[in-house]
Amino acid sequence: MSLLDTLRAFPALFIGAVVMLSLAIGSFLNVVIYRLPKMLEQQWRDELTELNGGEAAPAPRYNLMVPRSACPSCNRQITALQNIPVVSYLLLRGRCASCGIRISPRYPIIETLTAALSGYVAWRFGFTGQTLAALIFVWAMIALAFIDLDTFYLPDDITLPLLWVGLTANMAGLFVDLQSAVIGAMAGYLSLWLVFWGYKLATGKDGMGYGDFKLLAAIGAWLGWKMLPAVILLSSFAGAVVGISLIVFNRHGRNVPIPFGPYLVLGGLIALFWGDRLVDFYLSTL
Repeated sequence: MSLLDTLRAFPALFIGAVVMLSLAIGSFLNVVIYRLPKMLEQQWRDELTELNGGEAAPAPRYNLMVPRSACPSCNRQITALQNIPVVSYLLLRGRCASCGIRISPRYPIIETLTAALSGYVAWRFGFTGQTLAALIFVWAMIALAFIDLDTFYLPDDITLPLLWVGLTANMAGLFVDLQSAVIGAMAGYLSLWLVFWGYKLATGKDGMGYGDFKLLAAIGAWLGWKMLPAVILLSSFAGAVVGISLIVFNRHGRNVPIPFGPYLVLGGLIALFWGDRLVDFYLSTL
């Protein structure tokens, strides 16, 4: 019996394998969340310099692979044994092995979140092509949510490939038919685009960024146009609850922006897992 046959025959083993793999993916997502915005900022600075007639200064290689991860305080490189997802954080008690500075708990949180959601994907969809596709969707959504929380930016480097991968997956009808996926991509973009311009014309302010349009377009490409109302309602409700809570309890200024991407991600994940049930429940109440 081959490895693939074994994983197909024993669902618990398959789920466990996905969880273990996803812990490593979660560790990589931490790198993406931290480094990708910095890489893009450097690229934009270089392009601006060249547009102004200057020459970009040479800089050390900096990408998702180079340089190796290091402590931001003492700059000591992190060894492989110190970089085991979740386990190393617990063994080191959340501190750098060299200088003892506290390490943000967000790193193991993202790793654990990635593993938990991925395990649920494996349980929900089983040993199918849907699981492989849904894992890509979930991993990209986690990265986008935390990047937006940190920078108020949803990189085209993730949103646009995510859209095209969703359309490609639905060429095989993994989640919806291709027509629903294409309409979902168009409707997802245009719906928030219209909200953006309506708000801008009424107030003279930007209510959201173009990255939100692209993210909802990607969600529509994956889940189809029928899921978009649920995604928008869920994300708007979650954003309103969090926004009001921040204003009431933390004295968060009314004019201080709040990233909308994480709430779109939340709505998209809920729709991926339970969207059909939500739609059926809503239709049954009509």
